[in-house]
Amino acid sequence: MSDYVRPGWFSRTVLNAPISLFAKLGVSLSGAQMLSVKGRSSGAWHSVPVNPLSLDGERYLVSPRGNTQWARNLRANPSARLRLGRDESTIVATEVPDAEKLPILKSYIDRWGGVTHSHFGVSRHPNDAEIAGVAGRSPVFRITG
Repeated sequence: MSDYVRPGWFSRTVLNAPISLFAKLGVSLSGAQMLSVKGRSSGAWHSVPVNPLSLDGERYLVSPRGNTQWARNLRANPSARLRLGRDESTIVATEVPDAEKLPILKSYIDRWGGVTHSHFGVSRHPNDAEIAGVAGRSPVFRITG
């Protein structure tokens, strides 16, 4: 899995920076929280804003930009932290097989597709075939904890 849509200046500066700041202060914009993962090479902790998804009693992390650094780090060390303000929880992530991703990706895109559909490379309201076509390059992790 090598597909990765690198965020541009606008995403990093105008979108992610304020979302990260608000999440650190305890204000969640559209469900955003800070994910902290241990670097697979450095061992240093890295943080990034994510939108945890709740679906059918389970929680998931979806990487709409593909095989991101945080997804690679989470594969190498499935123990991570989710934080919103001072509330922090330790989670354990298990990668979801491609065959099980369709309802998760569909729900994620339904919820945040206005912002993220282009990261996936699908239309704003994709059908099941479009979503199934990107499942192999869209990491999804079931999280517990």
